[in-house]
Amino acid sequence: MKKLSLIIGIVGIVVCLIGIQQINAGCGQEMPGPDPVALWNYITKVSPYKNWKFWPDHQGMQPGRAPHGPFHKVYVNEAAYTSTKPPVKYGAIEVKENYNKEKKLVVITVMYKVKDYNPSDGDWFWVKYSPDGKAKPFGKPRGCIGCHGTRAKNDFIIVHEFK
Repeated sequence: MKKLSLIIGIVGIVVCLIGIQQINAGCGQEMPGPDPVALWNYITKVSPYKNWKFWPDHQGMQPGRAPHGPFHKVYVNEAAYTSTKPPVKYGAIEVKENYNKEKKLVVITVMYKVKDYNPSDGDWFWVKYSPDGKAKPFGKPRGCIGCHGTRAKNDFIIVHEFK
């Protein structure tokens, strides 16, 4: 009888732990790796970037410049937003919606801070998406790194100035 009670108790604990894991998977899903498909899923379904904040000094629609277009909006996740100085926290994501002169969304560009991904260039993973989520280029594009590298001391972030 004691063995049966012990087995039932262990089974109960295991079932409980499995339930907790399933709840956590939905709420606190792990960050994706440097993968454009997983990152798109994360920023559009798991943690929709449109629910994120803007940098305090870069709110809403702003004038832009090449290669991003004449207008943009920049959204940042909590890890980026709560970073008070460079370098930003790992897991930080900056999503830039790039608009044409008619203010039509044409491209979504993303910077994603991934530990040990590219230490010489701030550990940033870069992606350029079409509005429907097709990625090209992605990874370590020289154009992205070259331009943002001019702000390496600000952790490659151009539109926000850390104080």
